[in-house]
Amino acid sequence: MKFPIKRKVVTGRIPGFGLSLGLSMTYVSFLILIPISSLVLYAAKIPLKDYLDIISDDRVIAAFKISFFSAIIAALINFVFGFILAWILTRYNFFGKKIVDACIDLPFAIPTAVAGISLAMVFSPNGFLGKFLLLFDISIGYSTAAIVVALTFIGLPFVVRTVQPVIMELDIAVEEAAASLGANYFQTFRKVIFPSVLPALVTGATMAFARGLGEYGSVVFIASNIPYESEIVPLLIVKKLMGFDYLGASAIGVTMLVIALIMMLVIGYLQNYMVRRRST
Repeated sequence: MKFPIKRKVVTGRIPGFGLSLGLSMTYVSFLILIPISSLVLYAAKIPLKDYLDIISDDRVIAAFKISFFSAIIAALINFVFGFILAWILTRYNFFGKKIVDACIDLPFAIPTAVAGISLAMVFSPNGFLGKFLLLFDISIGYSTAAIVVALTFIGLPFVVRTVQPVIMELDIAVEEAAASLGANYFQTFRKVIFPSVLPALVTGATMAFARGLGEYGSVVFIASNIPYESEIVPLLIVKKLMGFDYLGASAIGVTMLVIALIMMLVIGYLQNYMVRRRST
């Protein structure tokens, strides 16, 4: 007589989930949650009236406007040209393609200070491109436009590397089917290609925006860093720390953290909404 063998079936979660979750949360806590919580707790020492006085200062508000405006413009530029570059690198073969593809990751590899010095040598009034632009009364170096250039430079790899795998997975047969049904290339792009790539584009642009929002090293070398004109929030925080105004620096840092977190949550919600809408 044979007895049936009972097998233990694990449903709902993978084996070792508890241990994996515990290690992951410990890692995230030590790396992210504890430092951020320390900043928030330190800023909580500030009386509410003093906190409002700090963040409502005209210089602080101007720095916030410059930082967010520059990061948004740079993210939008990378949204467009990052997609074009990812499309070319994925769909076409040309001489020097591997070199161009390797150069995309340079902003990841080089120190941000080196990037700032390099951009300053190019776009400053004495730079070879800066001299040419001055002939048309265009000045980029040591201006607000220079901040956008620096943030675009360090944010480009986020968009390209996020979009490239999605473009690789696109089925060319779908594009051919749309063309066989009478759709021109613009209609195929608008109805087939762009909706499939849009969630990845939003993700890459969001990461580029978040990276640009906290950028410091590449900006201080190419911008004039003048208050109310080209002074970004990270630079203002550093100046307050150098002046031993730790409470002021923490108040500005927490405010920037909250605003950035809210914007990231909103953008993440919109991204998930587009994915759900695309799948239905």
